[in-house]
Amino acid sequence: MSTQIPLNKILFLDIETVPEHENFDDLSNVMQELFEKKTRFQRNDDIEVAEFYKDRAGVLSEFSKVVCISAGFITTDKEGVHTFRVKSFYGDDEKKILEDFKELLNSSFNSYDTYLCAHNGKEFDYPFMARRMIINRITLPEALDIAGKKPWEVRHLDTMELWKFGDYKHYTSIKLLTAVLDIPSPKDDIDGSEVAGVYYKEKDLERIAIYCEKDTFTVAQIYLRLKGMEIMPQESMVKV
Repeated sequence: MSTQIPLNKILFLDIETVPEHENFDDLSNVMQELFEKKTRFQRNDDIEVAEFYKDRAGVLSEFSKVVCISAGFITTDKEGVHTFRVKSFYGDDEKKILEDFKELLNSSFNSYDTYLCAHNGKEFDYPFMARRMIINRITLPEALDIAGKKPWEVRHLDTMELWKFGDYKHYTSIKLLTAVLDIPSPKDDIDGSEVAGVYYKEKDLERIAIYCEKDTFTVAQIYLRLKGMEIMPQESMVKV
């Protein structure tokens, strides 16, 4: 299917998330209890729940929030030269981030033949954004509202799934995939494990947005490589 999709019909994206509260003790008593129950089978006996919260709460949609969404698409000129146009929505107000991204989906990428593409998107990015929209009382955009749809009606691409080739147990990080596919790594500053620290300690949202944009560009590069196409030079990325 994806080999027949025009590049300009794919919206590549990446999200950055952090714990909704910096420390476990900042949670209400009810939420502390619920976090302990949700994670009790994931924690080793020697790991304190407060420590586990700092390490893992950022990827649990019930206990975290979106601080950045970067989205980009590929345009091609008459000479066949690609340009990657990327836009980021970021800040402290998660509801505004999600509403602005929804507006982008509804205005530019909501026709029957457009697709979303993320690395591990089907396991993380797409369901995470959908859950956080519901928590923030935002009606789901058609692109994320997959309830009742047939598999071929869900327009979600996932570069990790493409790399699996049907092997359901095979997880590959974006960093490893860029290494084996000879794609310049986006991990030249921070990585996902450091985003919460940059957000709460440094309060540097711009740095997080730049990191997210690089990952989004890399998702597009991986997609091109998987489809047997040449990747884009770094200078092809343009902010809009």
